[in-house]
Amino acid sequence: MGQDTSGIMARIKVTVERINGHCNLPHLVGDHFFVDGSRLIIPEGGFVCIWALQSMMPIFPILSVKDRLEAGHWVGKVKTFSCPDPQGLVQFRLEVVEDEE
Repeated sequence: MGQDTSGIMARIKVTVERINGHCNLPHLVGDHFFVDGSRLIIPEGGFVCIWALQSMMPIFPILSVKDRLEAGHWVGKVKTFSCPDPQGLVQFRLEVVEDEE
């Protein structure tokens, strides 16, 4: 059946990798934040677009256990995530990281 995805969620770093349109916030290449369990950690002075965040949220728990998923699972191939704004097309890099801030 399915894999066990229970347990503590990994620390995930989300970084703006590229912008293929126009982000009106504006997010800039290199902007980043962390999802650490159920905490959202944003560097001082930074911000996160709530629309981009909500579109990524379903993948965070799965991404944190990707090494335990069956071979070939699509989550193992996820490296970037696109903002849902068709005008912005911001590409965020998602990576599981060790303690870092």
